[in-house]
Amino acid sequence: MKNSEAFIKDINDGNTFKGDYITLGSAMLDGKTMTNTFVNVPLKTMNRHGLIAGATGTGKTKTLQVLAENLSEKGVPVLLMDIKGDLSGLAKPSPGHAKIDERHAQIGLPFEPKAFPVEVMTLSEQDGVRLRATISEFGPVLISRILDVTETQAGIISVIFKYCDDNHLPLLDLKDFKKILQYATNEGKKEFEESYGRISTASTGAILRKLIEIEQQGGDLFFGETSFDTQDLLRIDENGRGYINIIRLTDIQDKPKLFSTFMLSLLAEIYSTFPEQGDSGRPELIMFIDEAHLIFNEASDALLNQIESIVKLIRSKGVGLYFVTQNPTDVPEAVLGQLGLKVQHALRAFTAKDRKAIKLTAQNYPDTDYYDTAEVLTSLGIGEALVSALDEKGKPTPLAATMLRAPMSRMDILTESELASLLAQSKLAKKYNQEIDRDSAYEMLNKKIKEAEAEEVKQKAKEEKEALKRAESKRKTSSTRRQSTRMNPIVKVLTSATVIRGVLGILSKMIK
Repeated sequence: MKNSEAFIKDINDGNTFKGDYITLGSAMLDGKTMTNTFVNVPLKTMNRHGLIAGATGTGKTKTLQVLAENLSEKGVPVLLMDIKGDLSGLAKPSPGHAKIDERHAQIGLPFEPKAFPVEVMTLSEQDGVRLRATISEFGPVLISRILDVTETQAGIISVIFKYCDDNHLPLLDLKDFKKILQYATNEGKKEFEESYGRISTASTGAILRKLIEIEQQGGDLFFGETSFDTQDLLRIDENGRGYINIIRLTDIQDKPKLFSTFMLSLLAEIYSTFPEQGDSGRPELIMFIDEAHLIFNEASDALLNQIESIVKLIRSKGVGLYFVTQNPTDVPEAVLGQLGLKVQHALRAFTAKDRKAIKLTAQNYPDTDYYDTAEVLTSLGIGEALVSALDEKGKPTPLAATMLRAPMSRMDILTESELASLLAQSKLAKKYNQEIDRDSAYEMLNKKIKEAEAEEVKQKAKEEKEALKRAESKRKTSSTRRQSTRMNPIVKVLTSATVIRGVLGILSKMIK
C-alpha cells in the first residue's frame, strides 16, 4: 500500500506542468491501473521529437492516432505518414464500444467521440492532394545526396545547375534533368567545355542510371509542378483545431527510394522556410513517420547524415518528428539520442536476439524503483506502454507503465464514398491537383537543338549553293578561255601559207 501511495505521488508530481499538456492515460503498477494517476506530455517539449515502438499488434497506430487527435484539439497541426492505410478514420467520430467505456473508467477520463479536420494527400496516383516538388527546389547538394553519387558526379550536377541558372532554364521534373545531362555531352558539348570544362559521358551516364531508378519508383509523379507549399501544413480550422494532414503511402512500401527522397525534401523545405521559434509554449507542427525503418534501411550514408543533421536542427523551428517502428534499434543511435518522448509498447522475446534487443531497449529508459523495465516490456498488454517524456525543464518524467486512452475518432478507414466526399470538400485539392507542364529545360533545349539543326541545315544549303555557283562560274571562265584561244576557220584558211603564196603569185603577175 505504501509502495502504491509513493508511486502515485511520484507520478502525479512528475506529470504536473505549468503550461498546456496532453494526457495519454493513467499509470499502472503491478498490472493494475491507478485511476486518475494521469501520464501527461507537456506541449512545450513536444518539438523534442519522439519514438513510438513495439511489436506488431500492440497498439502503436492507435497511440499515434491518440497523439494526433489531442494535438489537433490543442490547435497544433499534424502530418501523418500513413503506410498501412488505416488512419483516414480520424475524419469520423468513433462509434464507441463497451470495452472503450471500460478502459476509460479505469483511466478516469470521460470518453467523447469526435471527428477531426483531415486533409488526405498522396505522392502517387492514389486519390488525394498531390504532393510535388521541382528539381530546382532540391538543389545540387540535396540531389547529389539522394542519388548517392561520387564526388566527381556531384561536381557535374553542380555544373548542370549552374548552366541552367546562367541560361535561365528551369529544372522542374526528371525529364528536364535527363535532357540537360544528355545535352551536356552531345549537342552542347562544345558550349559546356568552353564555359565549364569537359564533362565525362561515363559520369553523366552513371547519374542518368540513378535518375532512372528513382523514376521507376514513381519519381516522375513527384517531381514537377504545382510545387507544394509547406505553409499549407499549418492550417487551423474554424474551431481552432489544427488540421491532420494524412499522406497515403500504402503503395510506396516497395519504393523506399522515393519515400526517403520525399521525406528528405520535405524536412529540408520545412527547415529552410519555417522561422526560428526557440522554446515557445507549443510546437508549430508535429510529424509522425510510420514504418520509419523504410527511411533508414534504404538510405545511403550521405542521406542518413543529412537526416540526422535535420533532426538535430529542426526542433528550433518548432517542428517535432515522431518515428513509429517495431524496434528502437530500427532508428540510428544518432537519431535515437535526440528523441525526448518514448512510448514503448510490448516487445516479444522469441529468440536470443530478441532478448538482447529487449535488454538494450530497457537501458534507454530512466531508472525506476517500481519496475523491472526489461520484464515489463514483455508483459504489457495491447494498448499499454512504457512512457517517458521530457518535462518543461527538459528533464525526463518518471517512467510509467501506462493504460493508454482510446482514440476519439474511428479506429477504421473511410469508405470510398466517404473519402470521395472528403476530397470534394478539399481546398488544397483544387490548388494542387491541376497538373502543369510549362516550358522548362526539356522544351527549351529541344527548341534550341531544333533551331541549331535548322541553322546547320540552312548553313549547309547556303554553302552548297555557293559551291555550285563557284563551280558554274569556273566552268564558264574556262569555256571563254578556250573559245578565245581557238582560231576562226576562215581566218585560219586566209592566213595559211598556201593562200598567202597564191595571193603573192597573182600580185607578182599583175605587176609584170
